[in-house]
Amino acid sequence: MGKLQTLTSGRMASFTGAMARRPGTVAGERRPSGRTTARQWTARCVLPLALTLWLLSLRHVRLAGMRDLGLLQVLPVLFWVALGLLTLGFCFALTDRRTSGGWFAAYVLGLIAVIHATPTLLYPTLRYSWAWKHVAVVDAVIRNGGEVPHAGKLTIYNQWPGFFDLNAFFAQATGLDSALGYATWTPPAFNAVLLGPLLLLYRTVTRDRRLIWGAAWVYYSCSWVGQDYFAPQAFAFLLFVTVFALVMGQLPTSVLHERSGIRTGRWPAGRFALVMVLVAAIITSHPLTPLMLISALVVLSLPRRNRRVVLPVLAGSLLLNAAWYATVARPYISENLRDFLNSLLKPDTNVVSGLATLGTAAPGHVVVAWVDRGLSATVFLLAAIAFVARPWVRRTGLPLLVLAPMPVLAANAYGGEMIFRAYLFALPAASLLIAVLLLDRARRPRLQVLAACPLLLALLGGLVFGYYGKESANYFTKDEVAAARFVAATAPPGSTIVTLTSAVPGLYLRYDENPQVEFTQQDLDDRLRLVRNPLEGLEGFVQRASPRQPAYIILSRAQGAELYQTGVLPADTMQRLDTAMANDPDYTAVYRSEDAVVYRYQGAKS
Repeated sequence: MGKLQTLTSGRMASFTGAMARRPGTVAGERRPSGRTTARQWTARCVLPLALTLWLLSLRHVRLAGMRDLGLLQVLPVLFWVALGLLTLGFCFALTDRRTSGGWFAAYVLGLIAVIHATPTLLYPTLRYSWAWKHVAVVDAVIRNGGEVPHAGKLTIYNQWPGFFDLNAFFAQATGLDSALGYATWTPPAFNAVLLGPLLLLYRTVTRDRRLIWGAAWVYYSCSWVGQDYFAPQAFAFLLFVTVFALVMGQLPTSVLHERSGIRTGRWPAGRFALVMVLVAAIITSHPLTPLMLISALVVLSLPRRNRRVVLPVLAGSLLLNAAWYATVARPYISENLRDFLNSLLKPDTNVVSGLATLGTAAPGHVVVAWVDRGLSATVFLLAAIAFVARPWVRRTGLPLLVLAPMPVLAANAYGGEMIFRAYLFALPAASLLIAVLLLDRARRPRLQVLAACPLLLALLGGLVFGYYGKESANYFTKDEVAAARFVAATAPPGSTIVTLTSAVPGLYLRYDENPQVEFTQQDLDDRLRLVRNPLEGLEGFVQRASPRQPAYIILSRAQGAELYQTGVLPADTMQRLDTAMANDPDYTAVYRSEDAVVYRYQGAKS
């Protein structure tokens, strides 16, 4: 018995010592002085100056000048000065331990505004074709009063309808005709709301304001994947981070109980119920995020000390996900089960599937792709260095959360996007590890921050390549929107809508009535036939057209930009197809503007 007490006391002493060495866990932390220092004045003056310069820089941006580097080619020097000043001001704030959380919050929200509100303020229409698609799904849910019949390839949204049903309810409750009105502001709004769960997650690990806000800054400086638009993925990711903030707060290694008296190691009934509600919302809204959630819970349960907290959440998640698969999502699971099982046998292919061949892509697009990869590799490298150089982080669960997406990455390619989604889900934990590496344990914290400032600027430089470099295909003019709306308003039910790529705003406005054909999604033989002879390549997809159910072919500026960027089809494909249809009497141009043209085909004329 004496040996057991000695052993227990030794373990507790070791654990207490490790916790004491963690930044922000030592009692008696110096309180901020009431006197404002020169560094504080500098930080407070730089913030409004940077934001003013940013707004001034947006007055004369010529969007038509975007090519293969997107917004990077048209944003003026003043914009980059503002972004640099914002980063320098944040670094000044980090050098003073007396900087309040309010100023840190203002700087991070300022960064969110500059990065994510810039396209919203500049563009006359909704950004991203995928956001337009999701708005169309919400509109279809409202129009059909629930499940959308004849949804074609978008049937998957009927089986994970949570996000769309929630937005349909919100639109109807507020008297809106469509989600389009607020979807435009989703990127800045989503990132601002996400800051709350991120801070909650980081505060379970440390009480040091500099580490917490430094991690938030690193996250927004490295989140280049662009999964923040109006989409189920953004909604589910927000809930994912919230769930893990709550789970991490209950772990024995959490610092929350030292500050607020929260009991760790077991679940209060109300908090556990809240976690399960969030898990259910994730499972009903998105097919991938529940797998990432379960993978992270499994990895987080590996240390024995975490199991009392993690295993109940894991068991509940598995049960809810299995129930969903067996009922609502059963048609999709049954249809794709064989493909999923086959992908398990090709982990190497899954990992590299998102790294597309860049041989025919535009030169700028190649640069953007390599910068994206370099930024991602840098994030993981810095997180690994933090694991080695800062031993106290090994007990926090952060390294486990960084590694958690890897099993899912090896299991499935997710249409070539899995490698990017794995990076997205690892980034919140990796960001705090990087902040710890850059800002923790310095005898001269001012010099440490000044040394870290160039790295923060470099990370931000990598972000703007990934986040702004593809904007020529993500931005739509009013003419392009008008062309798609013309088709939606005039095409009889059953008409076929043909495009070269998905970069068409409003392409899915009536997807439950009119089937869509995108050539970039067709077999290689079909694409080769289109390249050799545009009209022959088109013939197989419009041959069933008739006066009552014609085919509409939409060609637009953004489609041409996407072909030029990605090289999935030769850059001149759209021009050649336009010329061929203009010279063929079977095709009639029913809409034409500077940025778009629509042809109608009613069958070969005798």
